[in-house]
Amino acid sequence: MLQPKRTKFRKAHKGRIHGNAKGGTSLAFGQYALKALEPDRVNARQIEAARRAITRHMKRAGRVWIRIFPDLPISSKPTEVRMGKGKGSPEYWAARVAPGRIMFEIDGVSEPVAREALRLGAMKLSVRSKFVQRIQD
Repeated sequence: MLQPKRTKFRKAHKGRIHGNAKGGTSLAFGQYALKALEPDRVNARQIEAARRAITRHMKRAGRVWIRIFPDLPISSKPTEVRMGKGKGSPEYWAARVAPGRIMFEIDGVSEPVAREALRLGAMKLSVRSKFVQRIQD
């Protein structure tokens, strides 16, 4: 699963995801992509599950690019623990995804295969998304 090799700080503030994505909103590598429609956090397990679903449907033909990286440590306290006594320990890693962000790109397969592969990948994510493709010149 994806996670940073090292970070400056062990724990992070929760924060909020305001507005639309600032960058990563257009296709950079592939022909087809999956674009986020709402703000949310996508954890490393979801990213990996989506990647597996996409590559399985494509039968390992073509190429897949993951355009989001889980660099946000999400901490939680154990169950049935009283309030106070500080912040919980980091449990998993997540990526902040703003509306308009390209999450996955694929190339080297036909449009129907790409559409279905990205649909299956989108089912594994906690964020609503849509299929986009590069406009032919």
